[in-house]
Amino acid sequence: MRVIFMGTPEFSVPTLRAITEAGHEIIAVYTQPPRAAGRRGLELTPSPVQREAERLGITVRTPVSLKGEAEQDAFRALQADIAVVVAYGLLLPRPILEAPRLGCLNGHASLLPRWRGAAPIQRAIMAGDAGTGMMVMRMEEGLDTGPVAMVEKCAIGPDMTAGDLHDRLMGMGAALMVDALARLETNTLTFTTQATEGVTYAKKIDKAETRVDWTRPAGEVHNHIRGLSPFPGAWCETGIGGRMERLKLLRSTLVEGAGEPGGILDDRLTVACGSGAIRLVEVQRAGGRPAGAQEFLRGAKYEKGMKFS
Repeated sequence: MRVIFMGTPEFSVPTLRAITEAGHEIIAVYTQPPRAAGRRGLELTPSPVQREAERLGITVRTPVSLKGEAEQDAFRALQADIAVVVAYGLLLPRPILEAPRLGCLNGHASLLPRWRGAAPIQRAIMAGDAGTGMMVMRMEEGLDTGPVAMVEKCAIGPDMTAGDLHDRLMGMGAALMVDALARLETNTLTFTTQATEGVTYAKKIDKAETRVDWTRPAGEVHNHIRGLSPFPGAWCETGIGGRMERLKLLRSTLVEGAGEPGGILDDRLTVACGSGAIRLVEVQRAGGRPAGAQEFLRGAKYEKGMKFS
């Protein structure tokens, strides 16, 4: 089939690659424009999808909006059979949704209608969900409201981070989308309307919510840490050497323990919460690299009795 692919981050790349390997003709790739990056923010860096499309020799388009008539005419002129959308990041207006002969399919990383929106992977872990999955749905003008065609479920392990789950789901999503396209070609892809009950929204992660609140129960603190790992990362501060140091918390696990919230209970980075305790497994100092707890403690003066704030 003639496919327009629309995606931006690393999560989208396996699906782009899989559709190409399945023999479909990708006539254009739409992705977010290059963004300023680098230490000084002066270098324009193309998205992971753009880099992969260019490696594959596929035409890349990077409009800042699809609301203009000229962009919509250009999209329509491609005469696509289907558009495949995976974490694109731009609103698709009705003329875009209706342009491909068979409409637009979206690969979404949740079990809809739970976690519609921008950050379904992080929000599922932060909420303590035991499972999630990938879905292929037909796109409508509403936010992730379209009928669902394909579903594959995935358990969320007790210490799994958002990064771990991201990597698992992006592979699942690629295989699922290729299967959906094969069924679409043979007219055997069926759609089911989403349930009206159980709708939740996965709003974009705000940096203001990334600081750890040690007064919360240990389970909530643990889910907060792993749901924000590796990016943007949950963090806390502590006074050391006469100054405050910020510490990014990347992995943790639930353990027995009790004490003043934020207090370090032993020499293994066990930290008391509002109820219960967690053990920090992987952390990162400002300007440093991620390190396991024991490696970190060999180079830092953190000890029992100190307190994180």
